[in-house]
Amino acid sequence: VQLQASGGGLVQAGGSLRLSCVASGSIFRLHRMGWFRQAPGKQRELVASIYVLGSTSYADSVKGRFTISRDNAKNTVYLQMNSLKPEDTAVYYCNVLTGDGVPTTSWGQGTLVTVSS
Repeated sequence: VQLQASGGGLVQAGGSLRLSCVASGSIFRLHRMGWFRQAPGKQRELVASIYVLGSTSYADSVKGRFTISRDNAKNTVYLQMNSLKPEDTAVYYCNVLTGDGVPTTSWGQGTLVTVSS
């Protein structure tokens, strides 16, 4: 499976961005998908995930501001990010997850999100 994330950019605090991740292959619709982020000097963290039938989970730091969704017909998972904060600045990645939330594929390039204060 190859994953291609896009949609990052520079935005002011309080602004919004929508990230997209396209997965190659036919397994996409069979798996939980997740968005991760890695800020400079910090470990990569899972911020949102979505199961096959659409149920979602979020890290406390983004709950109420970020929304994950998926389009199985397009092999795409989205991350709508609202009310962005400078601490959301990071490279964002998507991955295919096990049921326990463990990433299963190699990391793609990711997409950089920079939030200015």
